[in-house]
Parts: sequence; structure tokens; C-alpha cells
Amino acid sequence: MGLADSSKSVPSRPRVGFVSLGCPKNLVDSEVMMGLLDRAGAEMTSDVNAAEILVVNTCSFIDAAKQESVDAILEMAQHKTAGTARKLIVAGCLVERYRDEIRKNIPEVDAVVGTGELEQILAAAGLSSPAPQITEPSPFTILTGAQAAASTGARPEGDLREQQGRFSRNEWDGAEAQLPQYLYDHTTPRLLATKKASAYIKIAEGCDHPCSFCVIPNLRGKFRSRRFESVITEAESLVAQGVREITLIGQDTTCYGEDMGLKDGLAQLLDRLAVIPGLVWLRFLYAYPNKITGKLLETIAKHENIAKYLDVPLQHASGPVLKSMKRGANAEIFLKTVAKVRETVPGIALRTSFIVGFPGETEQDFETLCNFVREAKFDWLGVFGYSDEDGSKAFSLGEKVPQRVIESRKRKLMTIQKSISKKAKAAWVGRALDVLVEGESEETPLLWEGRTQFHAPEIDGTVYINDFGPFDELVAGRFYRCEITEAHDYDVVARVISESSASISG
Repeated sequence: MGLADSSKSVPSRPRVGFVSLGCPKNLVDSEVMMGLLDRAGAEMTSDVNAAEILVVNTCSFIDAAKQESVDAILEMAQHKTAGTARKLIVAGCLVERYRDEIRKNIPEVDAVVGTGELEQILAAAGLSSPAPQITEPSPFTILTGAQAAASTGARPEGDLREQQGRFSRNEWDGAEAQLPQYLYDHTTPRLLATKKASAYIKIAEGCDHPCSFCVIPNLRGKFRSRRFESVITEAESLVAQGVREITLIGQDTTCYGEDMGLKDGLAQLLDRLAVIPGLVWLRFLYAYPNKITGKLLETIAKHENIAKYLDVPLQHASGPVLKSMKRGANAEIFLKTVAKVRETVPGIALRTSFIVGFPGETEQDFETLCNFVREAKFDWLGVFGYSDEDGSKAFSLGEKVPQRVIESRKRKLMTIQKSISKKAKAAWVGRALDVLVEGESEETPLLWEGRTQFHAPEIDGTVYINDFGPFDELVAGRFYRCEITEAHDYDVVARVISESSASISG
């Protein structure tokens, strides 16, 4: 089960320290493992020097993420050698890719736990699993027919990709042949690691898309959705605990329910979640461009508490590059999609991300991308340099773009976006918006930080609050009505006007 023997025992109620790297999906995996350990009697600690067991949940998406994961493992290995830690466990995507190499090259590692083995964290930590706690779904969520079915089916696209070798690990020395199949549900314990008012819910796992630059399907397995009623029940439970913002996540949330026979499954799910009393903001990450249906957009527009925010990672705008990426479409098609989104949901914030330097990307391809960014005017944009990942289809492509060219293109595209963002944020000045206050700024105690519905957690700009208005102090996790008084390239400054009606009613 991915475990290695260890001669070091741990106390009956050990203190466990977690290092969670990578995306929100990985963070939810960490929360599940912490929940399982907590239920088995372990005690979580944020003090690495006090931990008897150290867990590093790794990312392996691109080279930089892999290096960060290796560095974290080596740092925790030093704590084990010199400190109080008796066990070091490595979990996550890096394990799926380099299981044997981790064991061989880092002898301080006592156990490895893959993305489909989260429940094995107990055996890895030397703890036994308590009797499962059965939680009945809320009567509000009971469904029948295809909607109530477990996600034991598969999408035709996924079956086709499997036949084409999409999920093959044959070239990965030491990787297990069996793909991960695990997916937590509403009965699985979780310890939230997010800020007080916000939480993620993973509604699906895995991915069936054929993108040639990506190895996530090989790391996470085929696409699989959670039961409809399980997601609703978990959301109700989180709101009952004080969560006011829920972000639905998955590698492709817009495919949600297709393996259960649902049409517009995400739109149906949003419809049901939006009426949960006390839920102030609801959003989802990420949207695949050709899965943005009219029904989905109408659902976003219909509910006041669904954030007017859409993250659509387009990856490029040049037709030839997108074809080589196995993505399809082009700048013209994407501009029509952007126009449709903005027409259906006025004022929506759009975020996207692009890869520059993909093998074969010419100067003309890059200029097509630059012109597209100028015309589309995204609210938020991320740019990544191409990372040549062994095991991806793109790895075998010729015409690799030199690293210096990749870096130059990254800088140019972000310069274009900075100008767009600066003008857009200047237009915010004078607007009154609801802001979720997250706490004192790390930069200075003179400022507090928050987000509007147009900011997703951790990835977009920041609202800095320098004037508390009628309040002597603010409360982290509450919503306040704020006036934007100042704008910068990506961030804005605001003053508090009053407590938001959303916070009062929530």
C-alpha cells in the first residue's frame, strides 16, 4: 500500500505536522488526511519542531513544483534527523511519479502515500482506523434515478482516452500500474486549513482531457464525480460550522456529473447549493472553454450569491499551438466565448492562464496570443513558461523553444496585462463593494486585507483596507461594505463604510 517499514515508534497520541504544497485540490487531500489522523487520535501542530510525525503533501505538475516538493522533503528530513520527529511521510503527486526513487534516494522517508491512498495515512503514521461514522444525507438532498447514482460509470471521452494510452505509466520507472480511484465523500473527516470563513469542496477528481503538456491524468486518474447529494450535504455541514464562502474545485468542474448521466451537472449543482441559507459566496474552479454552456452562465447570473467570476485556463490563442496542445479552438472562437460570457453575466470577472514557449511556438504564434490578450482584456491573467514533462505527449515534440525566449515572452505578456489591469482597477475607484476581510496584512499592521467576489482565494489581487470607517476594529471572516479609494496595478485600497448586509444576515 505504498508503506515502508520504520523502526521508530510514535506515542499513542502523536503530534503531526503537515506541509501542503501545490493547488487547492492538494490542500483538500491534506485536510482529509489531517481529518483521518485527528479522528484516530493524533494531534495536529503547526510547530514543526514539536511534531513527532511530519507529512509533506507534494506537487509534481511542473519542474518548479517538483523542486519545491523535493526541497520541502529534504528540509523535513533534517528536522527528523536533528529534532523530535520520529517519522517522515511523503504524500501526493510526487509519490505517484517517483515512488521508488523517493524511497531509494531519501532514506529518512518512512512511508509514501499516493493520491489514491489517502486512507493509508493512518497505517503510515502507525495508527489504527476507528469505526466509521455514518452520516445520513439531508432529506433536502435526496435524489432518485441517474442523479442519485454513484459515480461508478465513466465518460465516453475517458474510455476513448484510455484506449489511446492517455493514462499509461509504462515510461515511469517504479510507478504503480493501477491508477488512483479514491474520492472522499461527506462522511470523510476533514480538518479545514483555510481561513475561517472560506472552504473548498472537491466535487470531482482526475481528468480525461488529452492536453499534450499535462501529466495530471497520469497522476490523478480518470475523471470521476462525487455523488450529487454528498456534495450538498458537505456544503450544508460547512455552512453550519460558520463557512460563508465555498469554492468548488476539480481538474475540470464543468464536466461534473457526466459520468453519472447528468446534463449540465455543474449548473444543477450550483442551483441547489445557492439556496443553502447562510452561504454568502459560491464559486467554482476551473472551467474548460468548450464546456461553458448557456445553462451554466444563466445559473451564475440568476443567483446573487454565486460569484460573478469565471476562471477559464485557455492555455494559448494561436490555432496551430492549440492544435499541438490537443486543445483545439483559436483566438476568434475564444473571443466569441468571452463576449457570450460577458453578455450573459454583466460585470463578471474573467481569469485565464497561458503557456508560452510550447514546442514549435513561433513569433507569429506569440504575437497572436499578445493581440488576443489586448483584445479580450481579462481581469486576471497568469502566464507560465512551458515545462518539458517526461511522460507528457509534448515531451517528444521537437522544436523546443530556448529558455531565454520563454522568459522574454513571459515578461512581455505580463507587461501587456499589467497595463490592462491598471486601467481596469482605476475604474474601480469610487465603487462600493462587499469585501470579505481576511485579517491583518503581512506587510504592515497598519493595513488589513480582504477580497471581493471578483477575487478567488490566494490567486488574484488584494483589497487593502486602510480606513476602518465607523469601526474601532474589524473582525476577520466577516463581510464589510467598502469604498474603493485607490488603485494600483493589480491591488486596490479601500475604506470601510459599514458592515455588509450579507455578513449580518449570515
